[in-house]
Amino acid sequence: MTPSKAERAEATRAALVRAARELFAERGFADTATNEIVDRAGVTRGALYHHFADKEELFRAVYEDVETGVTARVVEALGAIEDPFEALGVGCDVFLDTCLERDVQRIVLLEGPSVLGWARWREIDQNYGLGLVQAGLAAAMEAGAIRDQPLEPLAHLMMGAIVEAGLVIAHSDDPKAARKQMGEAVRSVLDGLRAVPRQRKRTGR
Repeated sequence: MTPSKAERAEATRAALVRAARELFAERGFADTATNEIVDRAGVTRGALYHHFADKEELFRAVYEDVETGVTARVVEALGAIEDPFEALGVGCDVFLDTCLERDVQRIVLLEGPSVLGWARWREIDQNYGLGLVQAGLAAAMEAGAIRDQPLEPLAHLMMGAIVEAGLVIAHSDDPKAARKQMGEAVRSVLDGLRAVPRQRKRTGR
């Protein structure tokens, strides 16, 4: 069956986003030329500018592609978890794990704010992540796992903490060590929200 015009156009756009994602992750936005993108995608420059006004608009599409993938991985990881408090921790852990990956580090955390501008970067980031954080906190409150309190400000604070943890990982000279430290710190913050603090284990003599 011959692909329709719309299907061919979508395939071309997907090829451009895929090629640009690979190159932006490898070399960064500034060091990636548009001719390299179209060569890797196997399309013409005309096709590039048919779908995207400029390289910055293509970067935004790549950025959202990465964010979509990260969000899907978090949602998938939470699918089998019944405890809403544990789901909060697992969701944070999955996100922090992705911050060790080159495309997430470079595209989302390192270059996203400068290429997109801080306001747009924050807007897109919250469009993908804030809803998940808010839903997770709401479920934990409803289950009585964390103290009842105004949801929206708490969600913004938690989102800020998680993103900042990701930035620390991305900028670190030892990302794996930073991932461990940030993971422990985020878990400590979550523990502080518990409705009933966990009892410390008694140490034997």
